[in-house]
Amino acid sequence: MSLLLSDITLTYPDGDSRLTALDQISLEAENGTVTAVLGPSGSGKSSLLAVAATLITPDSGTVTIDGTPTTGRGRGALTALRRERVGIVFQQPNLLPSLTAVEQLQVMAHLDGRAPRGARGRAEELLTAVGLRAQAHRRPHQLSGGQRQRVNIARALMNEPTVLLVDEPTSALDHERGAAVVGLLAELTRQRDTATVLVTHDRTHLTEADRVREVWDGRLRPA
Repeated sequence: MSLLLSDITLTYPDGDSRLTALDQISLEAENGTVTAVLGPSGSGKSSLLAVAATLITPDSGTVTIDGTPTTGRGRGALTALRRERVGIVFQQPNLLPSLTAVEQLQVMAHLDGRAPRGARGRAEELLTAVGLRAQAHRRPHQLSGGQRQRVNIARALMNEPTVLLVDEPTSALDHERGAAVVGLLAELTRQRDTATVLVTHDRTHLTEADRVREVWDGRLRPA
């Protein structure tokens, strides 16, 4: 089990009281599978993803990544764990405008301390896997929205994560391009044996998921 969330509760200050964003949520994500988490805006799904990524520490409960419990670990240890074992596909690609597609990926390897020569080869291999080998030397303004999202996905896989967390990857795409991106994520999940959690409000692409859960008022239930 690459990702395990157990009895997660997360609250935020709300005036004189606290607002419960996640209420005793438990979630398992297995290698080579896609777990889709549905929910409307404000339901808690983005908070769930942030907790799974160790970007937010919950009030209670445990997060285990690739067999490593995160409870009690310092900020530096959590940063290292994310860098080595977690890939995050953000809703907006946020690519650096001055860098080519291949350079966007190489930056990730540099942050992880990998050799530049090996990083170049892996970046090119990943761009090939997402269908962008011919666009490797183009900058973000020279790519379509779907192509930028594919670079975003390839970048998240650069350091060979065991867990892949994906936040609303189709929100800025039309139906056809959105379907292509979700299909690509499912294919890469099985090829690379990652435990993928896909957060979305869009029910139209759920056929690619192995499991579907729904967040409603901070609680998780079968969809």
